[in-house]
Amino acid sequence: MSTQDSADNRKVVQGMQKMTPSEAFVETMVANGVTDMFGIMGSAFMDAMDIFAPAGIRLVPVVHEQGAAHMADGYARVSGRHGMVIGQNGPGISNCVTGIAAAFWAHSPVVIITPEAGTTGIGLGGFQECKQLPMFQEFTKYQGHVTHPSRMAEYTGRCFDRAMSEMGPTQLNIPRDYFYGEIECEIPLPARVDRGPGGSKSLDAAAELIANAKFPVIVSGGGVVMADGVEQCKALAERLGAPVVNSYQHNDSFPASHPLWCGPLGYQGSKAGMKLIAQADVVIALGTRLGPFGTLPQHGMDYWPKDAKIIQIDADHKMLGLVKKISVGICGDASEAAVALTERLTGRTLVCDASKDARLTQIRDEKAAWESELDAWTHEKDPFSLDAIDEAKDEKPFSGGEYLHPRQVLRELEKAMPEDVMVSTDIGNINSVAHSYLRFDKPRSFFAPMSFGNCGYALPTIMGAKTAAPERPAIAYAGDGAWGMSLMEIMTAVRHEIPVTAVVFHNRQWGAEKKNQVEFYNRRFVAGELDNQSFAEIARSMGAEGITVDRLEDVGPALKKAVDMQMNEGKTCVIEVMCTRELGDPFRRDALKKPVRMLEKYQDYV
Repeated sequence: MSTQDSADNRKVVQGMQKMTPSEAFVETMVANGVTDMFGIMGSAFMDAMDIFAPAGIRLVPVVHEQGAAHMADGYARVSGRHGMVIGQNGPGISNCVTGIAAAFWAHSPVVIITPEAGTTGIGLGGFQECKQLPMFQEFTKYQGHVTHPSRMAEYTGRCFDRAMSEMGPTQLNIPRDYFYGEIECEIPLPARVDRGPGGSKSLDAAAELIANAKFPVIVSGGGVVMADGVEQCKALAERLGAPVVNSYQHNDSFPASHPLWCGPLGYQGSKAGMKLIAQADVVIALGTRLGPFGTLPQHGMDYWPKDAKIIQIDADHKMLGLVKKISVGICGDASEAAVALTERLTGRTLVCDASKDARLTQIRDEKAAWESELDAWTHEKDPFSLDAIDEAKDEKPFSGGEYLHPRQVLRELEKAMPEDVMVSTDIGNINSVAHSYLRFDKPRSFFAPMSFGNCGYALPTIMGAKTAAPERPAIAYAGDGAWGMSLMEIMTAVRHEIPVTAVVFHNRQWGAEKKNQVEFYNRRFVAGELDNQSFAEIARSMGAEGITVDRLEDVGPALKKAVDMQMNEGKTCVIEVMCTRELGDPFRRDALKKPVRMLEKYQDYV
């Protein structure tokens, strides 16, 4: 039997061999470098699971399969390799839909293995039977259904290849009886697409637009991170002296310490970045689809430059011009395209060269003004938030303690962040406000639920990230509502020694939706209040550490202590921060309007 080394030095079976379909499935995973999977064990795939360990694959058993899918997402986003999730046919698989949808919008190469009811019983309404392909069709780039045991390795390999080439989740659907028997097959080696910079005509046209731009601005998106193209983006930005803004929820796509960095666009983003891009005559959208939610008006500013010429670079040609009208579309790798554009501009005299120094001064001034505003912006100023502050004065949760203003807490957390940190945020009001305070110098450091915007995302995702990069500090942010959907995975972190730090903002409400009731429904609060127990105590009952913070001066030290326990003692810690009920801008002002009531009995409710 001939073998060859895989990327991690495990031996991969080579050539035509007799084996079981389970062995073909596992060997193909080994060929693709799989070392970790997330899920819950099940009889549907037990024959394959029985040989995971000798193949060098660890199955991390979770509490709920949605968490497993998020862990696979976090693992993929940090490592750049496949994230793996598996579960029992039927309910185990249906539990994964939300997590795979989030991975889809994050362009994560997650492979979900979906064992299915056996072929002899399909259609009879048997135990745990359901149609598993339709439920994922909207959120996968490719769906492989094993049609015969002899094709196990073929379909498995194709799912791995397509996850990388299509930049998103793929599904491998396997009838449970197809794991058994004897076949003869060859294990396919990974096939990876070598992406180029794009067509020469479009690159030439883009370079010509840039050469004549007076005020170019670069939007650095998730594609820059996935292409490992931050350095190439920096080189292009430095050649132009162009401000660089992060696309929405991609705060790690350009180093925050760089003089040209101006912060993220979109909801609760950087005013400095918004004011600067508003002046652009040419926008270079590098590795971003320019999603609609990430370019909406914010802070009272409709900042997107209506008359600017847009150059959009995306590896998926279907994204070019989909959301914004563009002047030039380049279908190419973000890193390679940045290099190609820089080369075309090197040695040329550019219109923007004359104003480089003035532009750098303006960038510095706008950033300084925004930082000063954030320092002074200690709490929100609308009537509801003022009521919340007054309420907090009379509501003392602990002896000598106080409810803390979320923005002050976020600023203190920012100051205490360790180097090389990875941070995930859940969806919600405080977590969205956090985007203004989260800055990174290294890519593959920030993980948010993107356009799907689901609750329960942050903790399992950062656990997957920690599994892929155990040497890096890992911190999750969650509000108390979203925390209730994921806190059970603290047990997984403790059981399987995946130490992370979770910061839970305990403000006793579903904040984002409650803010909509303030803005649009005359403060009629329905279903928004949460009466929570102590999350720190719950964490301790699960075997983790728990810290309750009710003094502003304790926020930074608590984070540093928790991270120290994580990195030096291997302990998971939940920091429960007692916050006021004040809230930032409404999350969906673009999608709501004042109600009109037609029936007399409801006319008071306008």
